[in-house]
Amino acid sequence: MLGKTALIDAIAGTNRGLLATQAQKQAILAAIANLEDFNPTPRPVEAKELLDGNWRLLYTTSRGILNLDNLPLCKLGQIYQCIRVETTSVYNIAEIYGLPYLEGLVSVAAKFRPVSHRRVEVKFERSIIGLQRLIEYNSPVTFIQQIEAGRKFPAIDFPINNDRQQGWLDITYIDNDLRIGRGNEGSVFVLSKT
Repeated sequence: MLGKTALIDAIAGTNRGLLATQAQKQAILAAIANLEDFNPTPRPVEAKELLDGNWRLLYTTSRGILNLDNLPLCKLGQIYQCIRVETTSVYNIAEIYGLPYLEGLVSVAAKFRPVSHRRVEVKFERSIIGLQRLIEYNSPVTFIQQIEAGRKFPAIDFPINNDRQQGWLDITYIDNDLRIGRGNEGSVFVLSKT
């Protein structure tokens, strides 16, 4: 589809939004809006087989995510959002790279609840921040399996019990390999299925 190609081309070279100029941001938002008009899945939340899986972040305007790149001596690696429809769970995982042997991980586990055909409420439940080596991090899949098995990690691992730690996400486009979402803080997310 031409719209997807235009969006992917516009995103290229922006390092998920970190390097995007104002002109690039406007072009990307225009390409996103154009693609949203042709969403092949009118009820995204109900398309469980499309929604379920591991998604890699291609682009975002979220300051919270992009600011992870500002940690001293660190660079933001891959960012994943892994959705498990069966358990209504979502796992956000950001890989952080820096000095050798000090590669880090910032992860948040949440539950989601559909509230319309395209909106889900998200309630954050647990945060895990630590060194990949100590956590024995290999991939998002094995990490999530360990979380779901109840493992407590040698890291900053704490429950999130604050009612303010919730929000919503509109899924405005989804197909077999691309998903676009808009969050309650005005952020846009473009992800590809891995």
